[in-house]
Amino acid sequence: MADTSLLVIGAGPYGVAVGARAVERGIDTVIAGRPMGFWTEHMPKGMFLRSGPDWHLDASGVHTFEAFLEERGISHADIDPVPIAVFLDYAAWFQQRKGLTVRDSLVSRLTTQDGRFVAFFDDGTEIAADTVVAAPGAGYFQQLPQWSPAVPAGIGVHTAELIRFEGLRGARVLIVGGRQSAYEWAALLGDHGAERVDIVHRHDVPRFERVSWRFVNAYVDATLSVPGWWRSLTQTEQEAIARQFWEVGRLTLEWWLTPRLAGDRFHRWPGTRVVEITSDHDNTATVTLSNLQRLTVDRIIFATGYRTDVSQVPYLDDVISQMSAADGAPVLDTAFQSTLAGLYIPGFAATNAFGPFFGFTKACPAAATLIVDDLLRRS
Repeated sequence: MADTSLLVIGAGPYGVAVGARAVERGIDTVIAGRPMGFWTEHMPKGMFLRSGPDWHLDASGVHTFEAFLEERGISHADIDPVPIAVFLDYAAWFQQRKGLTVRDSLVSRLTTQDGRFVAFFDDGTEIAADTVVAAPGAGYFQQLPQWSPAVPAGIGVHTAELIRFEGLRGARVLIVGGRQSAYEWAALLGDHGAERVDIVHRHDVPRFERVSWRFVNAYVDATLSVPGWWRSLTQTEQEAIARQFWEVGRLTLEWWLTPRLAGDRFHRWPGTRVVEITSDHDNTATVTLSNLQRLTVDRIIFATGYRTDVSQVPYLDDVISQMSAADGAPVLDTAFQSTLAGLYIPGFAATNAFGPFFGFTKACPAAATLIVDDLLRRS
């Protein structure tokens, strides 16, 4: 059995950021997982990011996205908005510059033995570790509406499971949801020749305009300078920040979608919801909306987001009873450590304890700093 001081499970932005910081600070570290797996396997190639060049992975502030762009001779104007492919190139460059080796295999089971952790891999190998950072991607936490089981087999799919659109040329598609993923998937469907795209959501049609995410900077900085900053706020203060985040990130969508959503193939149904679904026995379904509109569709796409539930992470099954959770989210201390000593959980699963911005790449360097500093204090 192999042995390490720190095992990082997950090679997405948070896992890689923590692993890089740990290696730089001299901690014996193994990073395991598909490099940027959720991004490469559950996001379409034609996708654009909502963030700008100032969001990066490096807690040391050296190998930033902007440093990568400068080295490659790419200007900010060349990537406005940022194509996902460019950020993936940056992530690969970051790993190379940091000298990181990612073990491209998955942990199938994590246990505790004699005060240490043992991880069992899908290739039959095992690693023992003093400490584990588990950074499960959002893919584990897909959220579906309560009525989704009524959708005929083969017709319904979450956005995370639909990243190729070539097979939907000429299709009639219903998208459930009205935030960024809903309208971006609609645009991608239009780009690939879908016949008709209906977008159904309970709220009004969002605005499409350029926004700034710089307001997040102060909140991330406060988390670094004041231990437990988010949880020290009053409920009123947290709600005010959450509303600001909602206004910029949910009620306003990206300006570059507007021209791609023009034309009579796109139909928006604000203030409505699905009330009935029937199968037409020809690989289609008839959907009735709350405004009594009836739609015959070939596919239903759930752009219904994600909700943390750590019980949905399979490799945590053997340790879940040893850690506390509240409403599906792990209970964490001010350095992301769970109530199971030695197990840290950053990223999307940590947003209840650290604020909504810790589900985004922006907070990767801060999370890496807090976790690694805590590990060194305890060593």
